[in-house]
Amino acid sequence: MFEFAEPALPEGDLTLVRAQLRRYVDERISPAGLSWEEAGEIPREIFREMGALGFLGMRHPTEHGGGGMGALSSVILAEELSRSSFGGVASALTVHSDMSISHIAHRGNEQQKARYLPPACAGEKVGVICVTEPHAGSDVAGLKARATRVDGGWLINGSKTFITNGVLGDIYIVAARTDPDAGGARGISLFIVERGTQGLSVSGKLRKHGWLSSDTAELFFQDMFVPEDALLGEEGRGFYYIMGTFQNERLVIGGLVSGACAKAIQLTLDYLRQRKAFGKSLWDQPVVRNKMAWVAAKAASVRALTYQCATMIDEGQDVVREVSMLKALAGETLQEVVHTCLQLHGGIGYMSGTPIERMVRDARILTIGGGATEVMLEEVAKRM
Repeated sequence: MFEFAEPALPEGDLTLVRAQLRRYVDERISPAGLSWEEAGEIPREIFREMGALGFLGMRHPTEHGGGGMGALSSVILAEELSRSSFGGVASALTVHSDMSISHIAHRGNEQQKARYLPPACAGEKVGVICVTEPHAGSDVAGLKARATRVDGGWLINGSKTFITNGVLGDIYIVAARTDPDAGGARGISLFIVERGTQGLSVSGKLRKHGWLSSDTAELFFQDMFVPEDALLGEEGRGFYYIMGTFQNERLVIGGLVSGACAKAIQLTLDYLRQRKAFGKSLWDQPVVRNKMAWVAAKAASVRALTYQCATMIDEGQDVVREVSMLKALAGETLQEVVHTCLQLHGGIGYMSGTPIERMVRDARILTIGGGATEVMLEEVAKRM
């Protein structure tokens, strides 16, 4: 099996976590992935199984059902899930563990943590992050969903789109503008909204180019009432909370890319060594070997930066510049890796249902989601 050099892991438990995750992916996810692609979602039982194994709350507080681990646990989770070759599965599970419920772990009060974290860590409740709107994606400051204060709470009106886990979701973290007079980043707050709340409507699953096994939906809020205790953190600080979580999301994307690159390279090496052309295997052609060596080197550089960023996060350093570099480099590198691998598969790589064809489709979102490459490069440039 193709493996990158294993970096030193400061937490001894992480080696065991990786081994357990890899076994679970091989035995439970990889064999069933195609059926989940057809269904357009993964079964709830997968969340419950992974929760029971301790994989969905590794970084959340131990007193609320989590593992109390550091950022490297998120990287390992993303890498191993992505090695399944089913990007939709990896996205659905990491959105739950690292991009939605994490807001409650970091900003929730004790009552909110006690109520929501245990079922989320156990996989009994599915988490969703609701930021993107039809007219505001990477430009979070431009969102328009509105929360108006009323007696006993808030009325929320507006819509969200491209929401991962939107159909399966139970715990929605919703960004809405609480101060209409505040411009840009100011005046945005976060709310915890439960499944079944009156005024919350969820569309059917949106059809996508890739990530077919993750459900993606549009959400509509029409005079949706939420009580005072649904406010997450401080009123008006939502933009800054979202930006903080984006740093972790981009770290996780580094892990997703590392795992996907390793899988694509392994699939291609296996094919090249058994495929004959002009009297010898494709692997014996120097131009082919050089191409694979090049993409392996590019992928290894992404992985090294991912682990560096995780270490910086655990040390409490400011990582905005580095994770912006990582997000841009990772998304673009994955395109080069999977397209090179598909090319070297020849015609079979273009056939629907083959792993490399699926991985090319799944890869495309990663130069867009979590912050478009162009936006990431501007974030880096501002800090140079």
